Amino acid sequence: TNDTAWTQLSSYGYCWYENNPSVYKNKYGALYNWFAVNSGKLAPQGWHIPSLDEFTTLKDFLGGQSVAGGKMKEAGTSNWSIPNLGADNSSGFTALPGGYRSGSLQSITSFSSFNEEGNWWSSTANTEYPNVESWSCYLDYNYASVSFPSVSRKDGVSVRCLKN
Repeated sequence: TNDTAWTQLSSYGYCWYENNPSVYKNKYGALYNWFAVNSGKLAPQGWHIPSLDEFTTLKDFLGGQSVAGGKMKEAGTSNWSIPNLGADNSSGFTALPGGYRSGSLQSITSFSSFNEEGNWWSSTANTEYPNVESWSCYLDYNYASVSFPSVSRKDGVSVRCLKN
């Protein structure tokens, strides 16, 4: 739960947004660092953390980058901030905006963007910065698009498992 301890982890870790499982655990799940994702212990048997290629396949199947995010996001604004552009959940993914936890002490706050963005780890490391960053799938309340940014392995973001 300690911000300094979180930023210094070099082994797997997880937390709930604002370190408050009674509010965030059941609906949003945990925020994990890369070490948890890469441990091979996170996904239940018969499931795995999707690769960047698998997220890209989903994006293409849903009509491309500019519209796929809206098709993945839960419709409405009961959980997402207004305007939640393009959100219709036609894919059934039901993405929720769980925010993230920064892995850097340079951040103004360690927890950020709840109700505004959802970010899910992929199992794919960024080969340009293999010991520092890995790829993720990112959705934002202000866009219907999906993007795939590289994020710090020390950040805490969501996970969505894919059936084998």
